Amino acid sequence: MDAESLAAFGFELGVLKRVRRAGWWQAGVRDPESVAEHSLRAAQLAALLAAEEGASPERAAFLALWHDTQETRTGDLPHTAAPYLTKPEPRAITADQTASLPRASAETVRAAVDEYETRESAEARCAKDADKLEMLFQALEYRATGVSTVDEWLASAQAGLFTETARRVAEAALATSPLAWRSR
Repeated sequence: MDAESLAAFGFELGVLKRVRRAGWWQAGVRDPESVAEHSLRAAQLAALLAAEEGASPERAAFLALWHDTQETRTGDLPHTAAPYLTKPEPRAITADQTASLPRASAETVRAAVDEYETRESAEARCAKDADKLEMLFQALEYRATGVSTVDEWLASAQAGLFTETARRVAEAALATSPLAWRSR
C-alpha cells in the first residue's frame, strides 16, 4: 500500500470543503454551500431513494459521494460557462486524480465515477436524482432566507429525474417548509 499517495489524495479531497457551488453566486447567495456540503446530503438522499426504489442504499450513497470529486481540479463550473468551455470528462479527471493511488483504491474510485456517469444501474440513477434533489432542497432553503431568484434551479432540479420516488419527493419538497422537520 502506498500510504503517502492515499494521504495526498485525502488532502486533495479536502479542497471540496472550500470549493463553493458557483451557480449560487449568480442567484445572489453571498456564501453558497461547498461541494462537500452538497455531496454529503446528496449521498444521504441517494441512500434513501435507493431504499425506496429497491436498490442498494450503500452503493447509491457511495456513488453520490464521488460524483463531484473532480471539482478539486476544475472548481464548480456554473451552467452559464457551458457555451464557452468544453465540459471536462469526469472519468478522465478521476483517472488523473487516482493515477498514483494503490490499484485497489484507484479502481474503486474509477468504477464508482464510471457507474455514476453511465447511469445504467438503479443505484446510479438514484445517485443522480439525489444530486438534483439536493439542489432543489438547497434552492428552497435559500429562497426561505430571502433569495428570490432560484426558480431556474428549481426547474433544472425537477427536469430529468429518473425515479418515481425522486419525482414525488420533489413535489413534496416544493409544498413543504424547510422547517417542517421541526414539528414532526
